[in-house]
Amino acid sequence: MFRGNHPAKIDEKGRLKMPAAFKQQMDAQNVTQFFVTSRTGKSAEVWPLPEWEKAEALLLARASSLDAAVEEYLNFVNYYGQQLEMDNQGRLLLPQILRTKAKLDAEVTVMGMGTFLAINNLTEFEQGLPADGLSKETRERVAAILKPQI
Repeated sequence: MFRGNHPAKIDEKGRLKMPAAFKQQMDAQNVTQFFVTSRTGKSAEVWPLPEWEKAEALLLARASSLDAAVEEYLNFVNYYGQQLEMDNQGRLLLPQILRTKAKLDAEVTVMGMGTFLAINNLTEFEQGLPADGLSKETRERVAAILKPQI
């Protein structure tokens, strides 16, 4: 389970050095293969390949003969996506098309999102954060999800 924010840098060759906290988790699970993609074009998602394969299998199993929404989703994530292997120094070479579109060229945030990591341009991510914190509606919706079921 990935959680937290670990700032990082994308080097001049487009490689992300995996933050130590996340690398330790991947090493413990013997994960070296990843699917790197995006669902928005504004950020990258780094999925351990076994987790991506689970999500992909669910999607394909529940889609009735590849309906339009599934086809659109697959077109999008595969356009930006590549299966990658982490090198011996714990780096991933992010796809050029995704680096360009999401402006992943220097300082980034690497945030745990449960089963995958989200990578965002640090400046743009911080500018998009609400100045006054989470809205009341967001807090209430999350509280309803977290409320114990009786």
